[in-house]
Amino acid sequence: MKELMMFLKIVLYNKSFMWLLFFVNLLGTIYGYYWYGSQLAITKPIFYIFVPDSPTASLFFTIALLGWLLKKNWKLVEVLALITLVKYGLWAVVMNIWTYIETGSIGWMGWMLVISHFGMALQAILYMPFYKFKWVHILIASIWTVHNDIIDYVFDQMPIYRSLNIYANQIGYFTFWLSIACILIAIYNYQKRSKLIS
Repeated sequence: MKELMMFLKIVLYNKSFMWLLFFVNLLGTIYGYYWYGSQLAITKPIFYIFVPDSPTASLFFTIALLGWLLKKNWKLVEVLALITLVKYGLWAVVMNIWTYIETGSIGWMGWMLVISHFGMALQAILYMPFYKFKWVHILIASIWTVHNDIIDYVFDQMPIYRSLNIYANQIGYFTFWLSIACILIAIYNYQKRSKLIS
């Protein structure tokens, strides 16, 4: 197990691999915004920034990756990447599997979304040693995250899963607590780094 972790670190922290991951996330982000095109077409402009959750999360991580490659730490972007990637990565996995349970099928596209979104959450965790954010950044990112939930489930701007529309209240409740869990992950990361420094 120890050897596997060492091998993963060598691969993950290799600059060439990180550049590859940067371009994969960049392309995924662009495709993600395209994916949300139909929902954005029926969205009021004031809500545009809050609707495409997953591509915005991967955009944060793409920018954070670029920072690390340039030997910079854009701390607010890093904590936004960690919280939102884990949140929306796991959220999409749950919603697609829930859709499968409800309908009996999600097709190859649905399973592709499950795999790609799980990868989103996983990469945010695997790059935890790179984060340098502080308490103030966690606070700002937490406000952003919970505010996004309010926009989604109070102002009805949540991602459209037609077969799950009847569960909107339950999904909103689940999403709120998922946000809290992801914020706690960021706090854990900060406290762990603080202990290593002290």
